[in-house]
Amino acid sequence: MIDETIESLVEIDPYLAPYRSELKRRITAPLHREKQLTCEEKSLSDFAAGHEYFGLHFRNDEWIIREWAPNATSICLIGDMTAWRETDTFQLDRIDDNGVWEIRLPSGRMDHGDHYRLRLHWPGGEGDRIPAYARRVVQDPTTLIFNAQVWSPPSPYEWKCHDDYSQTAPPFIYEAHVGMAQEEEKIGTYREFTDRILPRIVQAGYTTIQLMAMQEHPYYGSFGYQVSNFFAASSRFGSPEELKELVDTAHAMGLKVIMDIIHSHAASNEIEGLSRFDGTLYQYFHGGARGMHPAWDSRCFDYGKYQVLHFLLSNCRFWLDEYHFDGFRFDGITSMLYLHHGLNRIFASYEEYFGNSVDKDALVYLTLANKLIHEIKPNAITIAEDVSGMPGLAIPISQGGMGFDYRFAMGVPDYWIKLTKEIPDENWPMGHVWFELNNYRRSEKSISYSESHDQALVGDQTLIFRLIGPHMYDHMNVDDNHLDVARGIALHKLIRLITLATAGDGYLNFMGNEFGHPEWIDFPRPGNNWSYRYARRQWHLADDAGLKYHFLGRFDHDMIDLAKQYDLLESPAPHLMHEHNGDKIIAFERANLLFVFNFHPSSSYTDYRFDVPPGKYEIIFDSDAPKYGGHGRIDTSQHHFTMTAGNESRILNNISLYIPTRTALVLKRV
Repeated sequence: MIDETIESLVEIDPYLAPYRSELKRRITAPLHREKQLTCEEKSLSDFAAGHEYFGLHFRNDEWIIREWAPNATSICLIGDMTAWRETDTFQLDRIDDNGVWEIRLPSGRMDHGDHYRLRLHWPGGEGDRIPAYARRVVQDPTTLIFNAQVWSPPSPYEWKCHDDYSQTAPPFIYEAHVGMAQEEEKIGTYREFTDRILPRIVQAGYTTIQLMAMQEHPYYGSFGYQVSNFFAASSRFGSPEELKELVDTAHAMGLKVIMDIIHSHAASNEIEGLSRFDGTLYQYFHGGARGMHPAWDSRCFDYGKYQVLHFLLSNCRFWLDEYHFDGFRFDGITSMLYLHHGLNRIFASYEEYFGNSVDKDALVYLTLANKLIHEIKPNAITIAEDVSGMPGLAIPISQGGMGFDYRFAMGVPDYWIKLTKEIPDENWPMGHVWFELNNYRRSEKSISYSESHDQALVGDQTLIFRLIGPHMYDHMNVDDNHLDVARGIALHKLIRLITLATAGDGYLNFMGNEFGHPEWIDFPRPGNNWSYRYARRQWHLADDAGLKYHFLGRFDHDMIDLAKQYDLLESPAPHLMHEHNGDKIIAFERANLLFVFNFHPSSSYTDYRFDVPPGKYEIIFDSDAPKYGGHGRIDTSQHHFTMTAGNESRILNNISLYIPTRTALVLKRV
């Protein structure tokens, strides 16, 4: 059976042929590891229940705290209940040879809202630590110190929407950050996001929300990618009940909600995080240089360690169980997959995917994580963020892959950056544009995007800002005909439409970029005097009918609606009908629709002809329409009939179109 699976993989991708033995190892290794973890007596989901054993729990009228700290010689609970002093009453007992510690306390010893932490002693040292499985971690606004918090509200949140909104339709993903999802120069809240932003996402036509920065992180400016407390929802945005309300409300609106999960590394913080938790650098992480990420100043997990797998797999289950998330975007997969973390690598050969630099333990973990997630929630979504192109990431485990549902087409936004930054649009190579947009494995589902949060961070610029520049601040009124603004708006629409129309199986947008948000993202930091000016979204720009942002927002809405109406992302890959570099024309067919793009900066074409399937066509979408901020040069009421041309050896059915400069048309055969 395994040999048949391998041959199927090789048939799909002949470049895999020299690596049959390694493919076999990759298929069998997770099976063997799962047997070791479960002792062949329980399911993987049963194994991934560490959060129900470790951490703080109130059961049978008593508080129980358990912690794994094998190098510790003593552990004491300190906090509000002890006046932050060590006392004999609050000492934990070591209960086994593996380094598990426990304390049981009567119900009156701890109360909802109490702050606490652990004080660990080890040979040659001591330190305060937040429990590894803490579910609530808060920062004191005065001292800025983080502590765990007892969270046992008298009225826990009651879920109202129990339907499964993990439907399998292609996802239209709205990537969002709760903290910066408001106009005010402050940190936004879960409740504000629920009340103000969820309706916008529904109105815009997106079907899936991807929430960033959910796991607690000490430094707000890290965008949530330096996680310290893996089981704690970020308290900056509100309470656990308010996050549950957000997810519940989104489900009631028909939205799926996935979250960024950070298992590629951990914050190097020691008091707040896991680093040197029990006095050793190798408890959760690799020892020595391998345990430190050279570019991110963070810690690298040891995915071969039993307790680490228990911790990370339990973390996956926790977010599904506790907060009803519908899946995950796994961040930084490339860093996990390779010992060199993908730094300064171009991945030009398949040898890179099977050489000694691959972290085999990480491959096993990712496969087990995908199996677990889909065991718990069969229709869950898992997405791999990998820039290396590792084959098999988004192939089902049953077919020999690692089980992700989708992978990001990360080369697409990078290519748009290159074009808009380095090459005048009169020199954009149409053949290369087509190649880059379609350069992904058809055997693996992928999600395309023209820009995500990565392209909007300080140090870079949003797509619209690269196209227009500072003219956005003075010339976005609807009655202002500034040429640079007209160019930028036209190209912004073309880039987003052609990215969606050629997307593999899903599409992503970062919040605000759908209407051309004018400014980059810059979180409060010393360099900007701790300002929140750029850590927010200016929604009023899209709402103001007197500004051209309104046109871009309407265009994005209608573009998404078109894709859903014609099942665009469920249809086969696009078929190129015509490409001419000199004319800057690309035309292709998908979902029985004809997409025609004229990227030329100055040439409009009358009676432009190319071969298409015979019939009568009508224009159903026009980027040059006045409602999208265009010039209204197209008569969409006109029908277009194909005309026969050619000879006996080749008969052509030419369509004749008027294609204005920097315009995209979508036609339907009727």
